[in-house]
Amino acid sequence: MASVYDRHVDLNQFMEGVKKRNPGQTEFIQAVQEVAQDIYEFIEDKEEYHEAQILRRIAEPDRVVSFRVCWEDDNHNIRVQRGFRIQNNNAIGPYKGGIRFHPSVNESVLKFLAFEQTFKNSLTGLPMGGGKGGANFNPRGKSDAEVMRFCQSFMTELYRHIGPDTDVPAGDIGVGGREIGYMFGQYKRITNRWEGVLTGKGQEYGGSQMRPEATGYGAVYFLQNMLKHKGEDVEGKTAVISGSGNVATHAAEMITKLGGKVLTLSDSGGFIHDPDGIDQEKIDWIKHLKNVKRGRISEYVDEFKSAEYHEDARPWSVKCDLALPCATQNELNADEAKALVDNGVQGVSEGANMPTTLDGVKVFHDAKIMYGPGKAANAGGVAVSGLEMSQNSERISWNHERLGEMLTDLMEGIHEKCVEYGDDGDGYVDYVKGANIAGFKKVADAMLAFGVV
Repeated sequence: MASVYDRHVDLNQFMEGVKKRNPGQTEFIQAVQEVAQDIYEFIEDKEEYHEAQILRRIAEPDRVVSFRVCWEDDNHNIRVQRGFRIQNNNAIGPYKGGIRFHPSVNESVLKFLAFEQTFKNSLTGLPMGGGKGGANFNPRGKSDAEVMRFCQSFMTELYRHIGPDTDVPAGDIGVGGREIGYMFGQYKRITNRWEGVLTGKGQEYGGSQMRPEATGYGAVYFLQNMLKHKGEDVEGKTAVISGSGNVATHAAEMITKLGGKVLTLSDSGGFIHDPDGIDQEKIDWIKHLKNVKRGRISEYVDEFKSAEYHEDARPWSVKCDLALPCATQNELNADEAKALVDNGVQGVSEGANMPTTLDGVKVFHDAKIMYGPGKAANAGGVAVSGLEMSQNSERISWNHERLGEMLTDLMEGIHEKCVEYGDDGDGYVDYVKGANIAGFKKVADAMLAFGVV
């Protein structure tokens, strides 16, 4: 009797099944499609993966936890939000992935992020499975006391689903050092245990040096590795970057350190274009604006007169050599990808998760542009989170220099894995295919070892 998932079930049939099981979950379906189209070719002659229905199982989360989060605002109004934790796959280690607080958070978004995280964590070589969580809570405009009360209520439910050997969340959009501190304090209060259950903590209570910089720096290191593979370098090249948060500002910082010139940064209101370049002094000013004043990127042009602000627009029309989308998912579509290609872009490295639409990825692929997908290019953040877990377990702290070297080595190793499975033999590396296959193979082989569980 033929398996319901065998080589005769083609990619379209597989995706129809995914759509039926996940109606209306467009982000999750997009993420599965992007991986499956590469994996199908790889597993064509590998009967063990077909018999065990490995891809079908990876595309079905181990656990979807949804819960109510009640909290009181400063005006004594009772507010109700919805919280989630998606535990996608723990074949190679405890679930690991961020917590996102943003109005756009829903089950589809978090399932896509947890699915992507499974492959990203696999690529690091560290023993971490894939998970993601969050709530449709917007910390913007809230007082510290309101954010604290929300975080405490959120953790009062979440704590029963996580642990240092079970599931180790981190930060993400809307969840920085402040929110991690409030959540860790509540976890410690409820459980009466100090343990490495969250990463991205402050250095005063078990956090790792290099964690704030890791995702942005890592995206640039991956870009540097792609350029080096082609005999090129960041030095002397121009870069457009989206976003102005932690990832974007640190990506800009590393581009500048390597001798490149950053032309743009953005937020949800629009983008700034500074032809003179956004140097370290300007980056520090933006960090203060965003992290301390919690202001908007439009304020940049009041301080630096060389810049222009483009309201309700994204930076992909600006002529550049390098592009780093570091804001959020689906922020770079096919038309914008074509504009980058027409303007001579040489390399794209994703600091955000799935920021380029499938049609946009096809544009880069068809034009043979060096394109580093998020699951590979932005894996530096979770890699250093994994190192924070190790430091917490051993009750030690590594210095900035050692962690910097480890991050550099990790990103080089991820690049090598992508080249191994993505080199087409004609000098072009399909980094999407390479990342998908390398990430999948490790998880799939672990699942085969465990049997049907």
